Amino acid sequence: MPNIPIRHAQLDDLDDLVALENASFDTDKLSRRSFRHWITAEHRALLVADCANAVAAYILIIYHPGTRLARIYSLAVSHQHRGMGIAKQLILAGEQAAHDDGRLYLRLEVSVDNTPAIKLYESLGYQKFGIYRDYYQDHKDALRYQKRIRYYSDTLQHRSVHWLKQTTHFTCGPAALMMAMHGLNRAYQPSQEEEINIWREATTIFMTSGHGGCHPIGLALAAKRRNFAVEVWINQTSILFIDGVRNEDKKQIVELVDIGFKRQAEQQNIEVHYTNITQNELINAFKAGAIPLILISTFLMDRKKAPHWVVMSGFDDDCLYMHDSDPDERRQSELDCQFIPIAREDFDRMSCFGKNRLRTAVIIWPRVCKNVVV
Repeated sequence: MPNIPIRHAQLDDLDDLVALENASFDTDKLSRRSFRHWITAEHRALLVADCANAVAAYILIIYHPGTRLARIYSLAVSHQHRGMGIAKQLILAGEQAAHDDGRLYLRLEVSVDNTPAIKLYESLGYQKFGIYRDYYQDHKDALRYQKRIRYYSDTLQHRSVHWLKQTTHFTCGPAALMMAMHGLNRAYQPSQEEEINIWREATTIFMTSGHGGCHPIGLALAAKRRNFAVEVWINQTSILFIDGVRNEDKKQIVELVDIGFKRQAEQQNIEVHYTNITQNELINAFKAGAIPLILISTFLMDRKKAPHWVVMSGFDDDCLYMHDSDPDERRQSELDCQFIPIAREDFDRMSCFGKNRLRTAVIIWPRVCKNVVV
């Protein structure tokens, strides 16, 4: 197998990359504009194999901000250079680039009928962990593969949590709660109507701008009404989310809602722990059969400092894994929103919000009463 020079793509490679893309794929093509974006963007590795001063192949790996996850987004080798082992060299170079960037996992999707690619990925240690139906423009299914590129471990413990996409920009809390309730009881059926109903039950009414987000106790009350056992962890007793509200009339409403939620929680015997919840407490609850909802700040992902609810879907020795209901410009695929690995050392920074460093979680238990102290 010849050793082909591999380097980072440059703007001078744009014509070659577009020509290679058009010759390699009939559908799901990267456009010239997309290549230009990825050549200059952060959070990616776009590597090319250089043969006789021309691009013979490329690999595009996307790094997801705020997580330790990377994804092989596209890989192509020109027809005249196939069978020379270039794809393997590019993948290994891409793994090294992702490793050097601090990524723990590299994921990819491949068409179910692309046997040569599947054999190559499996020979390099990629393990199949799912299937995505009707993934490509031609409606073919995609197999999902993953490889631990820093340290391999079989200790991942995960729960079968069906991923849901939120249908509005302000209903991450209801979507997270529906995922958890469905994960605990398959008889519970999420819907858009249910999503909006939960938001109406749990909203703080106002936030810094636009629609209000969901209060942790509001979400807990919504879960209790649906016959799930629940407990709440909040590391402060003050009025939540009020600092970002500038209008005094709106502040009074937010305060009224907060007080009302706390009074109702007491009436419903919902346990509220006014202290920080630790990673070990989240893991112990998960092990015991619960599914936690966790409030994070999106700052590490999009620099916007917005509060956002996610669902814990697994853990291992190095990471906590999350389902995020909001695919957007940060992630190119809904697949990137599932089992997102958050390194343990990054989790504490991500799971607090605002200048008061609010840390809160809602632990959803099955309909039967829990019998464990976390």
